[in-house]
Amino acid sequence: MSVRKFLIFHPILMLSAFIGTADGYYEYMKHECIYSTSDYSDMVYLLSKSFNKVVDVQFNSSVGKCVGYTEEGVKYAENWNKDQAIMQQYKAAVDRFCRYNAQIIDSNVRDKAVKPEVTLSSVKQAEGNHPAVLMCSAYEFYPKKIKVSWLRDGKLMTSDVTSTMEMADGDWYYQIHSELEYTPKSGEKISCVVEHASSPQPIVKDWNPSMPDIERNKIAIGSSGLVLGIIIAAAGLIYYKKKSSGRILVPN
Repeated sequence: MSVRKFLIFHPILMLSAFIGTADGYYEYMKHECIYSTSDYSDMVYLLSKSFNKVVDVQFNSSVGKCVGYTEEGVKYAENWNKDQAIMQQYKAAVDRFCRYNAQIIDSNVRDKAVKPEVTLSSVKQAEGNHPAVLMCSAYEFYPKKIKVSWLRDGKLMTSDVTSTMEMADGDWYYQIHSELEYTPKSGEKISCVVEHASSPQPIVKDWNPSMPDIERNKIAIGSSGLVLGIIIAAAGLIYYKKKSSGRILVPN
């Protein structure tokens, strides 16, 4: 699993130019750069001319020519495909516009990337025919795109997994939560894997089923209570001794 392949991330760079009219009709040109690899080897440049949200004609660098989708768009495509100067300009946009801007934007994002805080906890213990539920949470990360997956004995879990969307915290950071339903088996290893641009390697959290969360909480609460009781008893004993030493015994 590669964090770069997931996160570089199907971004789209867009630049649009609108021409509107008083009666509400408008047309616009939209430039898009779509890619999914860190070396931009699969970069695709799209140029679309639309009228009232309907695409008339589009240039696709992977196709190498313009394609019309409406009667007017077909005429545009025929004329543009015949113009070698226009076609050379569109084909060169993959490097001149797309790769150039993608490198700038990606470097800025990576410089500002914040590593997520990942926790793994038990939400529900297995009872009878009901499966156990684990939750893997990632907090305070940036940028938004992230991937959370589950491994069971090294194999990717694709079923019984539910995840939220990336949720904005309102402070430029995001959080996400993923749950896994499973029937516990002795000796198995379950891991939550988080892939994000802030970390060159996937963040892996292994689940330790040796002690359920409820039991750990009980022990922690009990230990805290014991320590507090000892402190109170010691303070009481010291206070009693001080009071006793200050008293004078008067015989009857």
